[in-house]
Amino acid sequence: MVGFRALAKNKTYAFINIFGLTIGLAACLLILLYVRYERNYDGWLKDAPQVYQLQTYFTASGRGGEQKDLQLSAIAAGRAFKKDFPQVEKVVWMRSFAPIVIQGGEPSQVQKLRMVDSNLFEVFDLPFVRGSAQTALPDSHSVALSESEAKRRFGDADPIGKTMTIVDNTGDVDYRVTAIFKDIPKNSSISAEMIARFDLETQFADRMQQVTRFGSQQGWNFVKLRKGTDAAAINAQLAAWEKRNIPDEVTNGERTNPGDDMDFALVNIRDVHLGKAQMFGLTPGNDTGTVTTFAVIALLVLGMASINFTNLATARASQRAREVALRKVLGATRGQLITQFLTESILLALMAMLAGLALVELLLPAFNRFLETAITMHYWGADNVWLPALILVVLVGAAGGLYPAFYLSRFQPAKILKANNSAADTAGSGRLRSFLVVAQFAISIGLIVCTAVIYGQTRFAQTLDAGYQREGLLQVTNLDFRGATQAQSQQLVERIRRIPGVQAAARTQIAVSPNGNSAADFFLPGATSSVSLGAYGIETGFFEAMGMRLLAGRFFSDSQGKDDATTPFPVNLDAERALAARGINVVISESAAKRLGFRTPQEAIGKPMRGTLTVPEVGLIPCAIVGVVSDARFRSLREPIQPTVYVMQKVGFAQVAVRFAGVTPSEIRQRVERVWRQTIPLVPYNAEFADDLVRQQYRQEIARGALFAAFSILTVAIGCLGLYGLAAFTTERRTKEIGIRKVLGARTPDIVRLLVWQFSRPVLIANLIAWPVAWWVMRDWLNGFDTRIALTPIPFAVAGLFAMLIAVATVAGQSIRVARTNPIYALRYE
Repeated sequence: MVGFRALAKNKTYAFINIFGLTIGLAACLLILLYVRYERNYDGWLKDAPQVYQLQTYFTASGRGGEQKDLQLSAIAAGRAFKKDFPQVEKVVWMRSFAPIVIQGGEPSQVQKLRMVDSNLFEVFDLPFVRGSAQTALPDSHSVALSESEAKRRFGDADPIGKTMTIVDNTGDVDYRVTAIFKDIPKNSSISAEMIARFDLETQFADRMQQVTRFGSQQGWNFVKLRKGTDAAAINAQLAAWEKRNIPDEVTNGERTNPGDDMDFALVNIRDVHLGKAQMFGLTPGNDTGTVTTFAVIALLVLGMASINFTNLATARASQRAREVALRKVLGATRGQLITQFLTESILLALMAMLAGLALVELLLPAFNRFLETAITMHYWGADNVWLPALILVVLVGAAGGLYPAFYLSRFQPAKILKANNSAADTAGSGRLRSFLVVAQFAISIGLIVCTAVIYGQTRFAQTLDAGYQREGLLQVTNLDFRGATQAQSQQLVERIRRIPGVQAAARTQIAVSPNGNSAADFFLPGATSSVSLGAYGIETGFFEAMGMRLLAGRFFSDSQGKDDATTPFPVNLDAERALAARGINVVISESAAKRLGFRTPQEAIGKPMRGTLTVPEVGLIPCAIVGVVSDARFRSLREPIQPTVYVMQKVGFAQVAVRFAGVTPSEIRQRVERVWRQTIPLVPYNAEFADDLVRQQYRQEIARGALFAAFSILTVAIGCLGLYGLAAFTTERRTKEIGIRKVLGARTPDIVRLLVWQFSRPVLIANLIAWPVAWWVMRDWLNGFDTRIALTPIPFAVAGLFAMLIAVATVAGQSIRVARTNPIYALRYE
């Protein structure tokens, strides 16, 4: 009751503290829930300590190979791994694609079909609605559906035993539904709507080299180790294992071994999400640095709210000097006083926590939508929120009340009562408050700088000259589905070119935000070592459709017979040998010309080279460079531009690039869709604009920047709230001093300047602390990009000026009110 009365006596103090703590605790809880969610990926999985992913790490090579950390690994790697390590209980290889599924005669597309070469459920022990892990995938024509996919396709009917037809590269294959598994939680490194078992040899019959080559990463190897196995011991043996299993390859007399630039690692499934390899994951990954950063921000926000608490408590403490003195005279011990003040502090923290929990409940749905997560807050159970909440209440209450409690309880009653003062101060308390204000604004300024830099880099990435024109570019996919024949593909692009508003259209293997990577080795005349370059097939009109610049030479032309490198698919060795005997013309990118050793684009024109553009049995394909085009950044800024060789062909395309003008984006999408449905009715239409694809590439940076901005505003608001309360108590205590100054001739501006300067100095000092820390953090973050903005003084100066203006505006109103008060009211009792 005493604590409630103490809070009721000063409602301003109570409101500022409770409101500030509520915001701080709510923000802290939200971020900590997010951190726990990110760190608990796949923790729900039974036998998770035994389940691993075999990952592939490529190191940069002198031949031009780039560093890449892949979650993918070769089929050959998984098979050799199972053969050589008896500690392995099960290895399952998985591939992912989004094929056409025919059900009841109606075609539809499934986005998350996972094809596995054996029973995946013997590795991932998922819970089942119907069926079991042992019976789910008994043969190569069985399929298991997620609970939501089964509901979507079959409604309330029983799907077990029903037949579905999957259209893949071997033709239309019938699959029997054998099980229904519960939907995989969102915080998992695996995802699936359907899991179908297939025969690997049948699936890859027309390209068996992909089954035997360690350099062909087509999917994921998941490994289940026997209980008690030390994965670290296996990882330590992998270097020697690579040497035993990966054979040398001889091309043009050059002997190389793929293992020289390749390393493997077993990574526990719980560590995949935040692990080293973030390329080609089944679900979007994250990194430990980002999660740790947000955990630190959570503590900083909570710290700022606690600083307000401590600052206002010490400022208010001096106003309770007579109360403390009277309590001591009436027999209260120092321990009792400390207990009383700590109880008040913890009570206030408890009230703020209850309000903060209510605020978290209100904000959590929007927070989940923004971050595309499925965070939940439980009050009971193993991951309940009560225990952390109570710990936070005690810590915040103690942190905010400990110093004021010891500070108040040491007042000497004789001195206080003899002086007839209701207020008192002790040496050092003012310095403590100044230090805490400096800490608050240093945090705020640092976060503002980080927000500005992240926003600047994200805008730079989205507006950077990518080497092609993003605006007015529509990318149509699904052209590589089996339901689309070569004749239909050709007819489609010809009809699209005739659509009003379409300036150019061309089929291609490479486009904006590609899902895969293709490379080949090229030899210049007389060279014994190769140069690794990207190699992609395109058709005439591609460069015009993409808006890429010609730097030297010419584009491909249908009238130039040697430009056409088309050969039949599946591979026909006679046709491939004929192509090798004839040779082809190629167009290369500017960076490819530099990697090949040419000083200028013009110097590359007409130069010959040979490349691994066909099956190994045929050898090298002679190439003549007929054009050099601008580099195109199809991938994120986090990845270096891939030097590329473009090859003209008429088959084997995955998408169409459509350049349009003079028509709205929605109209062109609809017109292309109409043509698609008329030409390729069995394949679903899918198209996206280049601008949207680029935004998706930087979705993580955009979300991170928005969160930094939100917490920057939050820290500034909390800091200003505390500064306002502190200014109110300080000016109240200096009322008599201000009255005397006015009697002696001080004007209102002089008084305001005096008070504002008192609270401006900590902000200036805070800049000196925040700037170097923010510079170091942002420099490290920017170094993760291939191309980045310069770290200029502008964001630092703007952040410092903004913090100063906010601080001045917060204090000025209180200062003006006190400075305009008639001095007679302050001195009438003197």
